[in-house]
Amino acid sequence: MSEVGAGLTRARGAYPERGVDEERGLDRLVRDLLGQLKRLRGGRVARHRRIVELVEAHGSRFAGLSDEELGWQARSLRPELRAGGLTPARVAESFALVREVAGRRLEMRHFDVQLIGGWVLLNGMVAEMATGEGKTLTATLPACTLALAGVPVHVITVNDYLARRDAAWMAPVYEALGLSVGVVAQGMDLEQRRQAYRCDVTYCTNKELVFDYLRDRLDLGRRPGPIRSRLERLGGKAGRVERLRLRGLYFAIVDEADSVLIDEARTPLIISGPGDNSFEAEVYRQALELSEGLESGRDYYVDFANRTVELREAAGERLETLAEPLHGFWTGKRRREELVRLALTARHLFHRDKHYVVRDGKVQIVDEYTGRIMPDRSWEYGLHQLIETKEQCDVTTQTEVLGRISYQKFFRRYLALSGMTGTAREAAGELWSVYRLEVAAVPTNKPMRLRGLRTRIFRTADEKWAAIVARIGELHDRGRPVLVGTRTVAASEHLAELLAAAGLESRVLNALQDRHEAEIVAAAGRRGQITVATNMAGRGTDIKLESGIAELGGLHVIATELHDAGRIDRQLFGRCGRQGDPGSFEAFASLQDELLRAYPRRVLGLLPRRWVGTGNPAGRLLARLLFRRAQRAAERSHFAMRRDLLKLDDSLERALAFAGRGE
Repeated sequence: MSEVGAGLTRARGAYPERGVDEERGLDRLVRDLLGQLKRLRGGRVARHRRIVELVEAHGSRFAGLSDEELGWQARSLRPELRAGGLTPARVAESFALVREVAGRRLEMRHFDVQLIGGWVLLNGMVAEMATGEGKTLTATLPACTLALAGVPVHVITVNDYLARRDAAWMAPVYEALGLSVGVVAQGMDLEQRRQAYRCDVTYCTNKELVFDYLRDRLDLGRRPGPIRSRLERLGGKAGRVERLRLRGLYFAIVDEADSVLIDEARTPLIISGPGDNSFEAEVYRQALELSEGLESGRDYYVDFANRTVELREAAGERLETLAEPLHGFWTGKRRREELVRLALTARHLFHRDKHYVVRDGKVQIVDEYTGRIMPDRSWEYGLHQLIETKEQCDVTTQTEVLGRISYQKFFRRYLALSGMTGTAREAAGELWSVYRLEVAAVPTNKPMRLRGLRTRIFRTADEKWAAIVARIGELHDRGRPVLVGTRTVAASEHLAELLAAAGLESRVLNALQDRHEAEIVAAAGRRGQITVATNMAGRGTDIKLESGIAELGGLHVIATELHDAGRIDRQLFGRCGRQGDPGSFEAFASLQDELLRAYPRRVLGLLPRRWVGTGNPAGRLLARLLFRRAQRAAERSHFAMRRDLLKLDDSLERALAFAGRGE
């Protein structure tokens, strides 16, 4: 039987979910060491290849059946999977059935490597599959198998477009097997969500799912259980239980698992309600004015790596003097210093067209890792209102936290969890230590024809941008399509202006054009097309080459700046070279890039700047080492943030449990 099957098929209760035991001391150390060993092992998949032989044994038998007979076969397999469990023999029969149906309904027959990927997912692991290898189709194998066994499945994607697209695309397979498929997306009402979650397979985004879970927890008041649910029904309180959105947390398949489980796990998800509105807009304006009277270095220090502002001792006396003409709120030392510290944070660490955009007079947060706008999100503790004041927007009311949970805490509550992504090896240690997820690198269906060029490093950002424009022009003249990745909205708009000045037409994909993402990505493989994209870069969407482009060398990808994690750079580079297509990639960087700005004390002393950009071999080598060390410092810092958030979650769990409250 598969490693996760036994507990799933026997799960009972009104709202099944896993209880997470807190690990301390030696247990946590052993867990982390095991994670590092799994990372070094590299995710071997040899032990999973036998599933291909088992599936092939059923192939000819199903090929000779009619559509009606295949449907009957699916109905007869249901009780076997439910009663007998997910043994390799039964799973192989299910996989063969799904493959045959997909070949007929979608004209897409699963490759052998996709069968391996499906088995990896069914065993509660992360399947690392290269871009273009068909992760969407692969997910139907475990999803259908588990659904036939009576296990509700959540397929989790990073945005509403992908959730709707994948559900509609794969629906013929589910329907042919007698399974229902639903979609949960932004803007749906309570009843629509309940109906979608009651389907056999539900496609949804990570944020919508977690917020629905938090709303259920608020409705129930504390962790639900079968005994309490029965007591409520006996006491005439069934209405509250019946209003729940989810049926529990059974099995999840997380697409772009590294993005959801690692990159986005630094920030808790919070449900808020109307809160204290005692601060007037004038107070926020005064806070920003007071912060301008402080001197960097003497009164405060900005830690760009950890994204915090620290007030020096001298700041207290300086603020007392500056605030003397003011009254009311500003007479209290602690609240005065805290609000000014937040004002400094708003000024120095949050920038327009990078961390947020201003649309229709409103400040809207931009997701740092996907480049997408999050219209319903706001920062806490008055930070959002300070940024609104800074941008001269109408100041909204502060909100009160009603419920909170981190991704680490939420996803560990699934009875079984799996994921798929193009880049997981670098995060294998953390995926194991936090989620108990092992990584398996699934081979590509066709040999890779991807060519990486050396990273080019310049002294200044202006020199770098000039070289990027020249390189794009060179490739454009040859007719090759180019995808350029930028870290921020502002950088994408800046490059588009430089290209226009050079007579090069481009299409921009960032938070300001997110509604047209699919259309822009679909055109990125055409002759001479120049696409400038933020980190979303069409993630989850394949870029198909126009006829004749392969002969020119395929799609070329340019990174205009190295990211905090090398894994995210590799995700961008994976946009080219899909399914055996040719492709190439390269990165451009400068000593003025944010990566080095955020980690100056740790890395900048290593390299004489006069060596950079001169062609000096030693300079090139040291420059590459410089950026590699900066990335590692960033990765360690971000890991520490996620670890601290997890510790905070554990502390809050104990405190709230003692007080008799939920999240």
